[in-house]
Amino acid sequence: MPTARTLAETYRHFGEVDAAGTLYERVAVALSESREALRAVEASPARKRKPALVLAALHDLALAGRAPALAAAYAAGDGDAAAAAAVDALSRLTDAVVDIAARRRPRPDETGRSAVLYPAIAEAARRVGATSVGLVDVGCSAGFNLTVDRVGISYSDGRTLGDPASPVRVSGRVVGGRSVPTWPMPGVVARIGIDADPIDVADADDARWLRACVPPDRPERRAALDAELALAASAPPLLLRGDAVEVLPDALARVPEDALPVVITTWALSGLSPEHRLRFLHRLDEAATGRPVAWVSAEGVGVAPAVPTFGDRRASGHSILGVAVFGHSTAHVEAVGRCWSQGRLLAWLADS
Repeated sequence: MPTARTLAETYRHFGEVDAAGTLYERVAVALSESREALRAVEASPARKRKPALVLAALHDLALAGRAPALAAAYAAGDGDAAAAAAVDALSRLTDAVVDIAARRRPRPDETGRSAVLYPAIAEAARRVGATSVGLVDVGCSAGFNLTVDRVGISYSDGRTLGDPASPVRVSGRVVGGRSVPTWPMPGVVARIGIDADPIDVADADDARWLRACVPPDRPERRAALDAELALAASAPPLLLRGDAVEVLPDALARVPEDALPVVITTWALSGLSPEHRLRFLHRLDEAATGRPVAWVSAEGVGVAPAVPTFGDRRASGHSILGVAVFGHSTAHVEAVGRCWSQGRLLAWLADS
């Protein structure tokens, strides 16, 4: 168990390094300097004491109207007032913060993933000759990947994909000598998410938690999130709770027979053991006995089993975009590109 000093150093480092120049810098440093606040943090299990999670829990309480002084300070952009209000709220509402931290986990920023997913899904469908697809997102978070066909995507080379009238806009920078292919995506007839702790965008508490994970001084990201939430809520996905390997067969069975199931993983497999990743691959192969099944992956180098790595080193700072098609006891697995910054930068490398 970390000592108060170690915890204090953790919060100070988060403020001065990770959150430098933001409201959270002043708040995190203030928490690191308050023994009462640190004692409150220590009321949570050790793995639930990370600054990003505790600050999001405090933000959640502010958004829910339970920490009005903190909400006012955040709205005013007043770092000193926010620091004082955060220390006070954490001390007064320790049980509530601990409860939120115990139930929740920080949610990643998913902006930009559509820029790499759309062309890869369309490529998988083209290779099979599919006229419709059913999307199955593993580690779906809030299911934003499942609206990939309804997002407007623009690339730095002037090409566009998706819905030009969409309220959700995504941009991606293309590097290298090849343009992203502009094959249209077939109609999406099923949207299914698998997650150990799925977020239901139609649930007010879940939606508020997503907003709480956005730092309060990022209004542009908050506006983008609100648009993403509204788009996802207009056609909510089917959410399946559980272990990805165990739930995957059920999810695939829910895709209509005349549609190509496309399983999506975006930085989701790194949380699984190597053995579990292989079992995931075998599940895909097993499911393809009666019809083709596709898998589109954006994972770190060497993380997605069977996906080539171009000879790149692990932990090299970028990810590999893979397209795999399983069917009739055969599998064609190809790396089609590299991407950086969670999909905001893409090098398409496949012949299309």
